[in-house]
Amino acid sequence: MKTKTNSDSKLKNRTAHHLTPLWPIDMALRQYNRSLSLERVLHLLRTQAPRFWELAEVVGQWVWIQFDGKQPRQITAELAQLGFHWNNRRQLWQHPCGQITDSVNFDPRRRYGSYFPADYQQAA
Repeated sequence: MKTKTNSDSKLKNRTAHHLTPLWPIDMALRQYNRSLSLERVLHLLRTQAPRFWELAEVVGQWVWIQFDGKQPRQITAELAQLGFHWNNRRQLWQHPCGQITDSVNFDPRRRYGSYFPADYQQAA
């Protein structure tokens, strides 16, 4: 059976519709934010994204943010704009703090240690 397609149709298929961002990301700013040092990323979180600051964990020279469940697209867009990327294997958001490295097969927390900077700020 032949089917006719209307090439002038403004309707998009499911894949095209799914890829349309709900919150646009400034890719140049995202790339700039990914190159920031650990200290500058922590300052950015503390001053511009305090709800993420409370969750931020420093692992080696990276910053990780982990949530209990799935987050709304607005939250994921904000994290992406700040330079974070999703690590599917660890199920958390990571910021490389300018230290782009290959994936490792060990737990970085055990090798490099980790801490929550917000805990130290409250103690001071």
